[in-house]
Amino acid sequence: MPGTNLTRDEAARRAQLVRVHDYRIDLDLSLRASTFATTVTVTFSCTEPGADTFIDFVGESVDHVRLNGQDLDPVEVADDARITLSNLDAHNELTIAATGRYMNTGEGLHRFVDPVDEQVYLYTQFEVADSRRMFPVFEQPDLKATFQFTVTAPRDWRIISNQPSPTPQALDGDLARWHFSPTPVISSYITALIAGPYQGLTQDIEVDGKVIPLGVYCRRSLAPYLQAQEMLEVTRAGFEFFSAQFGQPYPFEKYDQVFCPEYNMGAMENAGAVTFNEVYLFRAKVPDALVERRALTILHELAHMWFGDLVTMAWWDDLWLNESFAEWASTTAQAEATRWTNAWTTFAIAEKAWAYSQDQLSSTHPIAADIRHLEDVQVNFDGITYAKGASVLKQLVAFVGRDAFVAGLRSYFTRYAWGNTRLADLLAELEATSGRDLVSWSRLWLETAGVNTIRAIVTTHEGGRITEAYLEQTAPHTHPTLRPHRIGIGRYDVRAAPEGGQVLARTGYLEVDVEGDRTPVPELTGLPHPDLLLVNDEDLAYTKIRLDERSLATALDHLCDLQDSLPRALVLGAAWDMTRDAEMPGRDFVDLVVRALSIETDSTLLRTLLAQLRTTTTMYVAASARTQTVAAVTAALRDLAETAEPGTDRQLQLVGAFALFAADPHDLAWLRGLLDGEVVLEGLVLDTEMRWTLLTGLAAGGMADETAIAAEAERDNTATGRERAARALAARPSAAAKEQAWHDAVDSIGLPNQTLDALWQGFGRVHDPALLAPYVSRYHESLRQIWESRTHAIAGSLVEGFYPVRLADETLLTATQSWLDANTDAPDGLIRLVSENRDVVRRALAAQARDERRVG
Repeated sequence: MPGTNLTRDEAARRAQLVRVHDYRIDLDLSLRASTFATTVTVTFSCTEPGADTFIDFVGESVDHVRLNGQDLDPVEVADDARITLSNLDAHNELTIAATGRYMNTGEGLHRFVDPVDEQVYLYTQFEVADSRRMFPVFEQPDLKATFQFTVTAPRDWRIISNQPSPTPQALDGDLARWHFSPTPVISSYITALIAGPYQGLTQDIEVDGKVIPLGVYCRRSLAPYLQAQEMLEVTRAGFEFFSAQFGQPYPFEKYDQVFCPEYNMGAMENAGAVTFNEVYLFRAKVPDALVERRALTILHELAHMWFGDLVTMAWWDDLWLNESFAEWASTTAQAEATRWTNAWTTFAIAEKAWAYSQDQLSSTHPIAADIRHLEDVQVNFDGITYAKGASVLKQLVAFVGRDAFVAGLRSYFTRYAWGNTRLADLLAELEATSGRDLVSWSRLWLETAGVNTIRAIVTTHEGGRITEAYLEQTAPHTHPTLRPHRIGIGRYDVRAAPEGGQVLARTGYLEVDVEGDRTPVPELTGLPHPDLLLVNDEDLAYTKIRLDERSLATALDHLCDLQDSLPRALVLGAAWDMTRDAEMPGRDFVDLVVRALSIETDSTLLRTLLAQLRTTTTMYVAASARTQTVAAVTAALRDLAETAEPGTDRQLQLVGAFALFAADPHDLAWLRGLLDGEVVLEGLVLDTEMRWTLLTGLAAGGMADETAIAAEAERDNTATGRERAARALAARPSAAAKEQAWHDAVDSIGLPNQTLDALWQGFGRVHDPALLAPYVSRYHESLRQIWESRTHAIAGSLVEGFYPVRLADETLLTATQSWLDANTDAPDGLIRLVSENRDVVRRALAAQARDERRVG
């Protein structure tokens, strides 16, 4: 990564100096497997004739540079990432011929060969600053321009970009050339090129009198799994909802959605040509939570066409505006315009939990972050930028009112269409439509970090009636800001159910405004103390909550009697947070989750609980009790899986969770029986993914060798099959298997991004953490070399993925802290990731100590 950074100050200076008008980009993709030819002509003006600046390019070579009719020596003007432009005229024309490199890291122009049919597929991924890997460009979001692509490629390929695909011009041999029309004025990071024999479905929709061609595509071998019609239905619902809400027609000529191999993230909002991770193409049965997540991702990227693409941040400080807005808008659309009417419950379960966790790391930052340079933003695609920002936007909507918020958005889009903005621009529009002063709100919620904690303090007299009640708000000493909240308080009591048994039913509800450290709640005075007093009922506020002693006891004893998933999720979320904060013993949380699993049917909550159960048993339970606890949980999961209703989401998830835990020979034999067909669970389909789930569980338990894994890979001779095989091989419980995974991923260079991810997933999957002990020193010794020799996406994946976190002991904590103390001069992004790894271990050790003190 040396030489590829760009500072905010450099970008600001260049934006003062340069006004870019248009790019004409000619790409020849027909030459060779490792490189391509890229020629760019860009016209731009200079506000200070005679000044110098630079244009960005990261590739194989710069072959020719011509500025205003004068040839420049590439050796003199080009370095790793920049081409110097000197003595500019008021109006300039620049032509650069260069050779670009295909990537296999999910950045720039990624090249993939499908092992099923040997077909080549290309796609671009340019955020944050990787359009410069495909063509020379002024790479920053506020230097917008039009982009016109001409592409030479095999004539049987489909070429997709931001503009409608033109009829190709036939050339000699099997080649053709596509001449695209110029784009509207957009930022370079949302331009796109997708090329290869992609297949799919097209359909026109009409919204507000405008016909919009839609397309959904994937590579040929995955076409049977595309489910294009279902995705187009979600897309249509999103178009209708956003068009009505935003009061601004869809700004581009068409809308394609392309599922791409070896993709680093969920999706990317390229203007009119969105790219998605192939994880959303389901080759087998998946939890309903993933189907819901796919729909949310579709809506998220569509929302970006307005917020991010039509109106774009001036600099990456306001990345949160793009992502938080898309999170809020997509969840709102999902709840109000699709069959997932409980989308805000899912948001509370998954997204806010992510935000709370991120906000308690040492690396937490304000939502409106201080992005000094590109390396800062690379590590800022996090729970603060996405989930906390969306939570706060939800509160802002309630604060100014939905109608005023929507009116402000409409004014914002009208005023700033095709331009760049800052946070103050949006707030000004919202102040105008709502009459609210948002300066104080912004200072408290957007410009400070950390999460508050709110608990109910209740005093009762002998008769059990409340004599005093107030809400106490606290903040961590590192981020002491106390914020205003709108809080719901639910009163729940145990009641006899009409059909027999008991329910924990809500018997009262009120909302209060919380200010400062103490907020009286006189409405509760004189009422009987409920069995459960649930603070933040309805999940209105972004805050951690704590239950009073009686409420916590009720929650532990009667969680399964709560009929609705949202209050269950809130109670479980509070218990999870108390466990992470070393206030509740890990084994108490395990007991609570196992009881919840006996009745839980909400797919996302079930998925979340199973992940938390795994973390707690392996890292938060005291070492002295861990073996016994894991054995009890494993037995419970098997029992729950065997008794789950056949063919249900519960059965699918419980079997998958059991496969993660199984280590005892008896349990592994049951897994083997499922895989071989000797053990039959009615309704459980042994599809491709379930076979890999069972086989990987066997491999991690030492019951599947290299031959068995190779045989399954031959059975599933696909790119995904190869990745699953790599993960299973790395999961084997031997020093040799771990060493091979480390060598292939860390010591060697060249494997594609998804294979590297599979290797670290298998590497860290151990029943005996001692297997990872030899890698404590090797990991820390390798960090700087990894960061300096790999692209950001790969370096970040390795730094996070190969950290031997399952050890979670003092030795690991000491080693990590020692590295941080000795490497204060390391790049900021690397220090952040290593610090976050340290924070996870530090939290685990505190939780273990609390569990060790558990009584009973």
